[in-house]
Amino acid sequence: MYLRESTTDEREAQRILTRFRAQVDAQRQARTKATLRVAIVEWFRVHEVEETTREGYEIYIRRYILPALGDHPLAKISPRILEQFYAELRRCRARCDGSPAVDHRVDGPHECQVVVHRRPPGRPPIGGYPDHDCTAAGCAVKECAPHECRPLANATILKLHFILSGTFAAAIRWEWVHSNPADVAKKPKPPAPQPDPPSVDQAGRIAAAAWEEDASWGTLVWLVMVTGLRRAELLALRWRDIDLPGGVLSIRRNYVRAGGATLEKDTKTHRMRRLSLDPATVEVLTEHYQRYEEDARQLGLTPSADAFLFSYAPAWDRACYPSSVTNRYSRMCTKLGIDSHLHALRHYSATELLTAGVDLRTVAGRLGHAGGGATTLRVYAAWVGESDRRAAEILGGRMKRPRASDTSSGD
Repeated sequence: MYLRESTTDEREAQRILTRFRAQVDAQRQARTKATLRVAIVEWFRVHEVEETTREGYEIYIRRYILPALGDHPLAKISPRILEQFYAELRRCRARCDGSPAVDHRVDGPHECQVVVHRRPPGRPPIGGYPDHDCTAAGCAVKECAPHECRPLANATILKLHFILSGTFAAAIRWEWVHSNPADVAKKPKPPAPQPDPPSVDQAGRIAAAAWEEDASWGTLVWLVMVTGLRRAELLALRWRDIDLPGGVLSIRRNYVRAGGATLEKDTKTHRMRRLSLDPATVEVLTEHYQRYEEDARQLGLTPSADAFLFSYAPAWDRACYPSSVTNRYSRMCTKLGIDSHLHALRHYSATELLTAGVDLRTVAGRLGHAGGGATTLRVYAAWVGESDRRAAEILGGRMKRPRASDTSSGD
């Protein structure tokens, strides 16, 4: 361990030296011999987190942290080790050494320079693998491809850093270690947000195409455009969440899939919010409710406030699968020749409000951003600047600039 500090006072230097020796001794005489693997398992067991987040953490831990640091003694992991780990991932997510290599598609011995020994079901074995033509149409035999370094995104490395920091914080509480190296280690900078909303013209084409497919799908796309709802919030909506006469929409839950199952949970900020609806949107939702009433009547059912706003089930009693909605939107945009995704409609709603001059706090409230607008400003800074420029033009345009002759000290 290399510990550094400077002072011009000799007595202070002795105190620093004593403290440094104590730190080094504590590192050498660790209170636990547990590895990082054991600590992460114990931390993960008591850490309170949403099920969907937990699922993502498990992937990060299994894929990146444990292979690299899992067998390291917990007390021997230093900030330098963490920084080296982050640097390796920024260079290549496989943490290769830069030498030429082959990405093996199967385990066990096989001829990498030829092909992986795999053939289509029902097809006789291929004789003479070295002479086999893998470019033939319909061939299912795959070659082991040369390795290509793919850096891990800074956003993902920051999630790994959070997991490690939480693990060491718990280890300190349990008196396993004395310090948290993740607090000192230099972590990557978070990526700058790059929202890419569709243009006004593209948004009009998207809305028109959605209505052409069917009225319910058009209603869904319309509602996301005018409210900026997250997908999980949109799919969790039930008819009891809408006050059509009052023109108010209440956001209380998220609808997600985790571990192969669907579940409803709190919103991302764990707070409900209410959005005002314009008359056109109230009219669209009223017609949508009439379609639900007609479907219920044909099934001999009484319309229920617990029915979902958007559903592919005849009784509207089951929410749409999140992936099916995302894929349908992507297919529609591909047909239109527009490079967009469903979340971009949320960006569209935010940027249109900001460029129209709506104040930041109101936009943040409609989007469900916590922090009173700090998140909104960070993500949509460019559009806030555009709104500020328009405000300056308005004020400057209303002022009458005096001519030079009016301000001269002559006549």
